[in-house]
Amino acid sequence: MSLLLSEVSNGVALLTLNAPDTRNTMTLPMVDEIVAAMDALEADESVHAVIVTGAGSAFCAGADLGNLQTATEESLNRIYQGFLRIAGSTLPTIAAVNGAAVGAGMNLALGCDVRIAARRARFDTRFLQIGLHPGGGHTWMQQRIVGPQAAAATVLFSEVVDGAEAERTGLVHRCVDDDALLDAARALAAGAATAPRELVKITKATMKRTALITDHLEAVADELGPQVWTAGQPWFAERIAALKARITSKS
Repeated sequence: MSLLLSEVSNGVALLTLNAPDTRNTMTLPMVDEIVAAMDALEADESVHAVIVTGAGSAFCAGADLGNLQTATEESLNRIYQGFLRIAGSTLPTIAAVNGAAVGAGMNLALGCDVRIAARRARFDTRFLQIGLHPGGGHTWMQQRIVGPQAAAATVLFSEVVDGAEAERTGLVHRCVDDDALLDAARALAAGAATAPRELVKITKATMKRTALITDHLEAVADELGPQVWTAGQPWFAERIAALKARITSKS
């Protein structure tokens, strides 16, 4: 049985962690499937965005504890590749968090560009509770997303956050009813799916650069070259012509 299900529809790929009996615990075989799937999706010109979710009641219950008990730097880095491959994707990514996201599973959600949570979702750092230092960039990602205080509440004080609270703190973009999760994720992904694929990828790369810039004029200079380039692309001319035609038809 495949540990990862992949389907593509209307320009959006849906990756589903498929080990519900273990609450989608991240194992090395699953990591290998995630890396292979992301390689294939990024090579597929029809795919503009990726949604990641879990089968069954959990999003991802973290890394396999047996692997952690014999952990080395090499073995941990191999496990990290599961969420780092998605975090480093050139395509926009959405985590549709359907249930518990624990440890490395929370890292998987944090590594996506946007998170949408079901009300039943649970974000559980858990590292300190099992006597393990956080890893995989967990503290860095959390503090960048929610700030130091909310990050400290979950990391240092082991606060478990549900979907509604995650929305309040900014950990997720939106919390929705459990049965509306995938529809909400697909609706959001459609914005990227209907834009030119190369434009989406270039813009994501720009956002990663400008996130590190503290000066407005430096950001202006960074965006100028890509904007000029895209203004000369056929897709821009086609869309401007279509927009003008719609305006004319309404006047």
